[in-house]
Amino acid sequence: MPYGAENAFRRSPSGRVIAEALGVWLLSRLGVALLAAGGAWFLNLGRDTGHLERWMRWDAVHFVTIARDGYADPADPGLPAFFPGLPLALRAVHAVVGDWTAAGLLISLVAGAVAVCALALLAEREGPPGSGRRAVTALLLAPPAVFLFAGYTEALFLAFALPAWLLARRGRWAAAAGCAAGASCVRVTGLFLAVALVVEFGLAWRRGEARVRSGGWLVVPFLPLAGYSLYQWTRTGDWLAWQTAQRLGWGRELVWPWEAWRTTWAGAWDVDNAFTWAFRGELAAAVLGVALTCWLARRRDWGAFAYVGLQVAALVTSTFYMSIPRAALLWFPLWLLLARDRRRLVVYAWVAGPLMALHVLVFTNHLWAG
Repeated sequence: MPYGAENAFRRSPSGRVIAEALGVWLLSRLGVALLAAGGAWFLNLGRDTGHLERWMRWDAVHFVTIARDGYADPADPGLPAFFPGLPLALRAVHAVVGDWTAAGLLISLVAGAVAVCALALLAEREGPPGSGRRAVTALLLAPPAVFLFAGYTEALFLAFALPAWLLARRGRWAAAAGCAAGASCVRVTGLFLAVALVVEFGLAWRRGEARVRSGGWLVVPFLPLAGYSLYQWTRTGDWLAWQTAQRLGWGRELVWPWEAWRTTWAGAWDVDNAFTWAFRGELAAAVLGVALTCWLARRRDWGAFAYVGLQVAALVTSTFYMSIPRAALLWFPLWLLLARDRRRLVVYAWVAGPLMALHVLVFTNHLWAG
């Protein structure tokens, strides 16, 4: 970019917001990398465990397996639970960088940069001045934010979902639908985003801010979900292969919410359970999700209510709570809420910051972090 054009970009309101978001993002990535390296060195008594190897943990292994070999591994019936968006991206980037772990980290780095820029622009649009920087800070201080660094789906999903929401709020429905379709390729959460966009469009149409013909674009985000179901049906003969994989691979089925709470509560107080503290975090995240859903309903923010509420409903009706804190990273209305008040953000940072650092150490030392 020419020098004059660069200065003009930085002076523009959007340019300033984007530059601040990118600065916070890159500095936080450096901090996480240093914390992971120092923590690994200290906890392993000075023996370096390898800069890349420490990031190949848990689901990151599954994504690489799918990218390399597809879904055909008979020893792991849970693989269809993972949507193909990230494995396809891994396969493409791996052809350039030559290392699967590095490919995952690079995808999250670039996708996360896109996501925080969109989040900052959205926060500035809907909150007081300075909300953009505060919303990004709130996201990056979230206890499970380590998953935005690792080769997981959260950063890539947000890189599609946040621009989709921002474009929808600006009335650009075709572009919003295209971005939401990308999100639907990455996680089943794309289904909830697609439904929320339909709700947003309905509200805009009632206000006279959208034309009926623009609504046809909102079919597009549902197509990747249908295509993935069709693909798995050709492999397995099961239209609900994703749900079947959850049951066979992870032991998760649809239950009444009080049953899921009771099962998770029992695990949270079982001192002989290696996941005791993880289950406690799951319970806290579930309560937070319900509270956020109620707050969105009270504000009559029905699009965001549908997006968060459908996720929370799905998560709290599983056999037991799993990865709810990680799913909370995708609840961008939460980060917009925290960004509205500086004092609220400070209190949050004092609590969440140490927990985020702890999660980095836990994840990079091959312990369950959600």
